[in-house]
Amino acid sequence: MSAVLVVGGTAGIGREIARHYAAAGREVLVTGRDTDRAKAVAGEIGGNTRGLGFDLARPEEIGAALADVGPVGSLVLAGIDRSQESVANYDIAAATRLVTLKLVGYTEVVHALRSRLAETGAVLLFGGQARVRPYPGSTTVSTVNAGVIGLVRTLAVELAPVRVNSIHPGIVGDSPFWRDKPAAVLEGFRSGTLTGRLATMTDIVGAAVFLLDNPSVNDVNLVVDGGWR
Repeated sequence: MSAVLVVGGTAGIGREIARHYAAAGREVLVTGRDTDRAKAVAGEIGGNTRGLGFDLARPEEIGAALADVGPVGSLVLAGIDRSQESVANYDIAAATRLVTLKLVGYTEVVHALRSRLAETGAVLLFGGQARVRPYPGSTTVSTVNAGVIGLVRTLAVELAPVRVNSIHPGIVGDSPFWRDKPAAVLEGFRSGTLTGRLATMTDIVGAAVFLLDNPSVNDVNLVVDGGWR
């Protein structure tokens, strides 16, 4: 069976997706910006897992980094970064890095692997709900997450029969970014969901596996936020 490649698989949800497939006996590759850390995380995940290092924000280096990878059955593009820009307080360097990482970097990974993607495989991109729920300082984050929708549409057409989907989590209460936030902050978000609970990393992994493994799910942009209002 072809490998699972998780770009941004050294921490958070990406790491949990990698752990799921390693436990299922799949060959798994995890990537991060730091090669040594990626290899260390691969060892911690165990199974048939190995680590690679490259920076999505330096797309000109991605092809060489992935030269020995393949074939790939499931490609997960989970690498993210966060920036805090508003139009009034705009950081061009930070904005450029995030746009490059999430849109150019994601696309370059697909470009580099296009001939090594299994025809029965799938690509999964990570977006986010800032695309429809902007917050102070989310100018660039909201923009790139909205851009993921357009990227899914064009990649689904260009890569067919390889499937392409995206996932857009809401507040993931037990993720490294959110779990140590003040209880009152998390409660404010929890009370705005129809389920009365925040999404968990297990919820996101389950949704990601559905998008990757169901052979009839294609060109779908799935929101996982408990019906957040």
